[in-house]
Amino acid sequence: MRSAIGNIIELEAQAMQLSLSIHEIESFEVYAAELKKWNSKVNLTAITNDKEIAIKHFIDSLSLAPYITSVDRLLDIGSGAGLPVIPLKIIRPEIPMVSVDAVAKKIHFQRHVIRILNLQNIEAVHARIEDLHKTHSHSFTVITSRAFTRLDRFVSLAAPLLSEGGVLIAMKGELADGEIAASDELVQAAGFTVTSVHRYSLPHNTGERVLTFMKRSKAA
Repeated sequence: MRSAIGNIIELEAQAMQLSLSIHEIESFEVYAAELKKWNSKVNLTAITNDKEIAIKHFIDSLSLAPYITSVDRLLDIGSGAGLPVIPLKIIRPEIPMVSVDAVAKKIHFQRHVIRILNLQNIEAVHARIEDLHKTHSHSFTVITSRAFTRLDRFVSLAAPLLSEGGVLIAMKGELADGEIAASDELVQAAGFTVTSVHRYSLPHNTGERVLTFMKRSKAA
């Protein structure tokens, strides 16, 4: 029998024009169960309610799906419990993905989920993002972060890892407009421009979110 999380994922993904297979829905159910199990011992997330896990973690992560393609290589900075990278990998298995987090227990959890879901071509790296450029310089076409740090710091950390023509996507909450305005000069000074902003509402009035897209300035 499908769980409440599985039902929410299926319905809300359909509303996003994402048609998930039975296997993909079951993968989300397993992921949620492991998240709750580990979270009772290791602090991974403050969100423990099934409905909120489904919407605020999984569906929110899938909001990135329309913006990545099969030719991309994705990096998720400060990925925590694997968000958004693992939900994206579940539905887009063909895209190579890397997650990085400085907290070992969070990477251990990600590797556990990757293993039990048998996800391929995804690497969870325990490192400071500042050290990743030694091994992954200019390797990624898409770099994302979810409520990780302010925009200008995200740009400075991600820039050495972004390939030519690549895009940075910052996942932010409802106060993003103020942050974008406050960071604009610093973002430009780093050689990047905010190219577009996509606002969306999470289902069931559970919050407002903003995707901020940034690319290298043509003059940079």
